[in-house]
Amino acid sequence: MTLVQQYKNPVISGFHPDPSICRVGSDYYLVTSSFQYFPGVPIFHSRDLVQWELIGYCLTRKSQLNLDGCKSSMGIYAPTLRYQHGRFYMITTNMNTYQNFYVWSENPAGPWSEPIMLDWPGIDPSLFFDEDGRVYISGTNSFTFEETAGIYQAEINMETGLLVSERRLIWEGTGAQAPEGPHLYRINDIYYLMIAEGGTEYGHMVTIARGDTPYGPFESNPDNPILTHRSSSLAIQATGHADLVRKEDGSWWAVFLGIRPVSVPFVGKHHHLGRETFLAPVIWSIDGWPVIGEQGKVSEWMDAGALPVSSDKVWEEMDDFDANQLQLSWNFLKSPNDKDWSLEARPGWLTLNGSAVTLNDLDSPAFVGRRQQHFHCSVSTLLDFKARQEGEEAGLTVYMNEKHHYEIALICNADGELKVIFRRRVGSIWNIELETPVQSPEIIFEVEATASNYTFYYSEPHGERKLVGIGECSLLSTEVAGGFTGVYIGLYATGNGEPSVTPAHFDWFHYLPGES
Repeated sequence: MTLVQQYKNPVISGFHPDPSICRVGSDYYLVTSSFQYFPGVPIFHSRDLVQWELIGYCLTRKSQLNLDGCKSSMGIYAPTLRYQHGRFYMITTNMNTYQNFYVWSENPAGPWSEPIMLDWPGIDPSLFFDEDGRVYISGTNSFTFEETAGIYQAEINMETGLLVSERRLIWEGTGAQAPEGPHLYRINDIYYLMIAEGGTEYGHMVTIARGDTPYGPFESNPDNPILTHRSSSLAIQATGHADLVRKEDGSWWAVFLGIRPVSVPFVGKHHHLGRETFLAPVIWSIDGWPVIGEQGKVSEWMDAGALPVSSDKVWEEMDDFDANQLQLSWNFLKSPNDKDWSLEARPGWLTLNGSAVTLNDLDSPAFVGRRQQHFHCSVSTLLDFKARQEGEEAGLTVYMNEKHHYEIALICNADGELKVIFRRRVGSIWNIELETPVQSPEIIFEVEATASNYTFYYSEPHGERKLVGIGECSLLSTEVAGGFTGVYIGLYATGNGEPSVTPAHFDWFHYLPGES
């Protein structure tokens, strides 16, 4: 292992918001939100807090995660991960069904238990296991006129999921909007309540209070917020929603979300990779308050201190679909239909059976995608699609949500001709910008990404590479498209209103990263 003096943020790039972390011995585990994507709640493992490996998902069955008809940026919000007496617990909210629940497992890679549903309103539920054996659940207000905005808490029985005390308002925060994302800690017999405020946009921040009991009363840190980049020109913005972890050597660290906006001339700042996971050291003031980063500020390059950071992270560039299951990086949109995809129909290929559902619909299309994790990258795939019915379509999409996406695809027209198209969907504007006939049903599609543009190419077997279109990254950004997710690059097939009779076969998928 090669020791380095610095580490680079984000430590988990691309759409990985709301990180929550726990330590078990010398191992660290971390989960993030997944919203409308399936499986839900990716879980990562690390030994150094910097290099993270995706080891599985907490929610892998429809009985755990129902995303039928889920709207974009709904689904799974802000999970919390904790470990107690040999079990990992993950608690979260499914905004598609408006339910809070938790699952547990003795193996963080899974499988995880069936969900234990809770009679607990609001979002961002969190668990705290106290030294006396009592367990507390905290979360936001119920977003009704019946409750004041703030953080609520009760004692809970973890075997049944039933509350064993009344639900109580314990802190309203510092007065900023949207007090949420609570985490309760017991440190040196003092209870610290850390939350997010200011909304998960450019005014995001982390604040903290402390008290002598799990219910307080809580004294606000006079130096709040302890983390924020609001009203700054720093490259990292919207920092907030943090969780603390203590290393075996006694040092403290925080994981939290942030964004990396790109400046667009005459337009402003936009971010399209989504909210990502960042890491910062934590020190304690002489008054017993945590200080994150450099007086609440965090940089792209940070002093690693005593972290044994490895500099040789391996990136899996190629998926040749030769395995009997998809790589962990792949996700589906909403609750997947098993008949829409297969790795067995044509061994060595990913087969997508286009349904009537399109990328413009709220239902689940025949789609398999992965997060874009680098500003600069090149993505390509080989498609074999012998389309013979009008409306059949298959290809490669750069996807933010059902109203904001680009695709390069092979289609069949009314005359039975095969054509390559480049299409963009931005809000209510939908346009095929290029349509060109091709001879072969085997096509290589490619997308080259920079921080500002996506450039789309295709080539027939042994043919020259041809440019078909360019799309701005800013039009797929949160500032334009809205929501809380980030860009996915996906393989898809559709019959555009009718089930497709022709399967789409993808031989391989290549993701070559450039600058992150």
